[in-house]
Amino acid sequence: LRVRGYLSMVVADPWDGPTPGAVVADLSRRFLDFGCDEISLGDTIGVGTPGEITPLLSALRRADVPLAKVAFHFHDTYGQALANVLAAMAEGITIFDASVGGIGGSPFAKMAGGNLATEDLVWMCKGMRIETGISPAG
Repeated sequence: LRVRGYLSMVVADPWDGPTPGAVVADLSRRFLDFGCDEISLGDTIGVGTPGEITPLLSALRRADVPLAKVAFHFHDTYGQALANVLAAMAEGITIFDASVGGIGGSPFAKMAGGNLATEDLVWMCKGMRIETGISPAG
């Protein structure tokens, strides 16, 4: 059995604002130490930009969190989900959560947009000649 641990609000939360990368890195390290196979990091309220994602990944590296075990879950509140995917891909991340039509949201933040749309992610990857195993034609 493979277990993926999930951390929510890794960029910011609606009550306390920005989430320090060192906190996310420490919790990620703990998940791995507990035996999780992977960690999914959620930008739950969808306020992340590449300017936050890249430093977050640097914090994970400093904590010796292997990026091959990291997945991301982006929301598209401000249209940044694909930009965040590109920033994460540039740092070596290859696992992303997505939903058909971007369906979903956050019970913690009513203003949060939907999830990263699977079809947008697949279409972008197709244009970049990155194989996903999913046909954008259906």
